[in-house]
Amino acid sequence: MKILKTSNTSPDEKVINEAIDVLADGGVIIYPTDTVYGLGADIFNNKAVRRVFKIKQRNLLKPLSILVSNTDAIEVVAKISRYQKNALDKYLPGPYTFILNKKPIVPRVVTGGLTHVGVRVPENEIACKLAGIFPITTTSANLSDEEVLSTPDEILEQLGCDVDLVIDVGPLESKNASTIVDLTAPQPTFIRR
Repeated sequence: MKILKTSNTSPDEKVINEAIDVLADGGVIIYPTDTVYGLGADIFNNKAVRRVFKIKQRNLLKPLSILVSNTDAIEVVAKISRYQKNALDKYLPGPYTFILNKKPIVPRVVTGGLTHVGVRVPENEIACKLAGIFPITTTSANLSDEEVLSTPDEILEQLGCDVDLVIDVGPLESKNASTIVDLTAPQPTFIRR
C-alpha cells in the first residue's frame, strides 16, 4: 500500500496520475471528496468492485454509487430527462448523490442488480480528476454500519486491511456523507439528508 500526501486545494498532478494508474490496473484507492473519504475502483472492473464490497464488509446486494467527473458525464451511466438535467445542473457539483435510472453500461455488481444507480459529481478537484477517464465507485471509506472517520490513519485502522493507494489530504471537515435524492419518481424524494 502506498500513501501519497497532497493538498486538497492545490493537488499534485503526479499524485492524481499515479492514483488513476492504480485504478486502471484494477486497484482500490482511498480518496477525498467534498464530504468524506471514499473507496474508489474502476466501475468496469468487476474484481476491483468486489474488493470494495469486501473491504467495507458490505452486502453485495447493497448498491454502490458512481462518481463521474462532471454533469455531462452523468449521461454515460444514467438516463436523464430534461427535468432531471435541470436539477443536476442546479445542485452539482456538490454534496449530493442523485438516484437515476441506469444505462446498460453500468455493471450489475455495482448496482446489486437494481435498475437505478446513485451518481455523484463532488465539489472536489481530486475526486473529479480521478473519474476523468472512467467512472469510479464512491462509497464512504468505512466498514458498513460503522462510524465514518475523517483521517486516512483512522480509516485504515478501522478497515484493518490494505488498499492499493491512499490520497491523504489530512482531516476532512465533514463527517457526513452526501445527501441522497431519488429522481426516478415524479417528485424528488430524500433518501438520506
